[in-house]
Amino acid sequence: MPYVLALDQGTTSSRAILFDASGAIVAVAQKEFRQFYPQAGWVEHDPMEILTSQIGCADDVLAKAGARPREVAAIGITNQRETVIVWDRATGKPIHPAIVWQDRRTAAFCKELEERGAGETVSAKTGLVLDPYFSATKVKWILDHVNGARARAQRGELAFGTVDSWLIWHLTGGKKHVTDVTNASRTLLYNIVKGEWDQEMLAIFDVPEAILPEVKWSSERVGEVTSAPQLGGVAIAGIAGDQQAALFGQLCWSEGEAKNTYGTGCFLLQNIGTGFMRSRHKLITTIAASAQKRLEYALEGSIFIGGAVVQWLRDNLKLIGASAEVEALAAGVPDTGGVVFVPAFVGLGAPHWDAHAAGMLIGLRRDTGPGHIARAALEAIAFQVADVLEAVHSETGATLTALRVDGGAAVNDLLMQFQADVLGVPVVRPRVTETTALGAAYLAGLATGFWPSPEALRAQRRGDMRFEPRMVAGERAERRARWQKAVERAKAWV
Repeated sequence: MPYVLALDQGTTSSRAILFDASGAIVAVAQKEFRQFYPQAGWVEHDPMEILTSQIGCADDVLAKAGARPREVAAIGITNQRETVIVWDRATGKPIHPAIVWQDRRTAAFCKELEERGAGETVSAKTGLVLDPYFSATKVKWILDHVNGARARAQRGELAFGTVDSWLIWHLTGGKKHVTDVTNASRTLLYNIVKGEWDQEMLAIFDVPEAILPEVKWSSERVGEVTSAPQLGGVAIAGIAGDQQAALFGQLCWSEGEAKNTYGTGCFLLQNIGTGFMRSRHKLITTIAASAQKRLEYALEGSIFIGGAVVQWLRDNLKLIGASAEVEALAAGVPDTGGVVFVPAFVGLGAPHWDAHAAGMLIGLRRDTGPGHIARAALEAIAFQVADVLEAVHSETGATLTALRVDGGAAVNDLLMQFQADVLGVPVVRPRVTETTALGAAYLAGLATGFWPSPEALRAQRRGDMRFEPRMVAGERAERRARWQKAVERAKAWV
């Protein structure tokens, strides 16, 4: 059995990646799916389109590699986190479109809970903050707004899950309603100190226990595929939310190691070991994926708009025809010409957590051109990461010696160089940048013996590219100060 298959279900596309025993990519298949915006601040997906696109990718990747199901040792699943799907247990059909992690429709309810003093209790048990980003308020919204849903949920007729649960339910023919500890830790319903669904959280968010999935470890056999003939009998043995999968795939298994993933959003995670620690600076504490079947933790800073700002340049402003063109456009000018771009399209995540902040593009002049705006957009991604890393440093006191990076935008050399410049530390990009999928594959492969040990995986890592900082300290401080001024304006905009 020479392969492990990773199903990487993301915010804008589904992908399947086949890895060999060396951790190298054998084949990739990807399908984009539709984004729905029913109202301002609302973001939805079609759960059936997620499912069919993901299964279609699995078919395609095996065909590309000429691989047969018996050659696949295991499947690892990684997914967009916090996105909520509620479905009928009898039919397997969703009762409402998936409410995406970017969706802000429950902001008022989060504010109401904060004003009632629930924030402290929520943070102490879940490590999270009261924000529409997380799953619980989305579940409550569906149960409150779909006719008869709450009564059906209380009778156990409905199932709730993040996207991993939705996929596994259908891949196993409805036999397994499960999630893993990393995805459970993103719901606001899971006590990450005790490692269990929390009754007080269920009461606060008015979510019936009967709809919850069973929680598994991230590296553990959970079932076999029965409903997709091309994968029939293959074990599902790895599950992790996308950012925890990337942390694992980057081999950040020791306390103090950190990575940043540049996807639709940006997510910086630092491993903090086996002890739960609450943030004092608006970061969140989350469960990290582990092959040891034990609770391990990470501090996380979540940035809502990362690579999505490049999509915005492509789809809304029509400055580029494809996302890959942004680097050349930005490189066509020596700097931003004084333009600063704060892409707070859905508010600001860590370390600000301001659901009402607005996007801001300032410093425009008569000679401002598309290249200046493109460069400012890329710099905005790097500045947001720098803000989060500064907050992480204030929590741990540890000086980061290098930042490991991955994700789609990590292939942009201009962005990576500026990231190193604005941080003042090296940025390290692995040979295989698809570390989210690689992490899911590692978790599945370790659970099934495809790889003998974590140490064996570390021994085969090689070929990283390193970006050294070039910007002098004075310029770095000046650029950061200008960025912070723009952020404060974005937060004050009403």
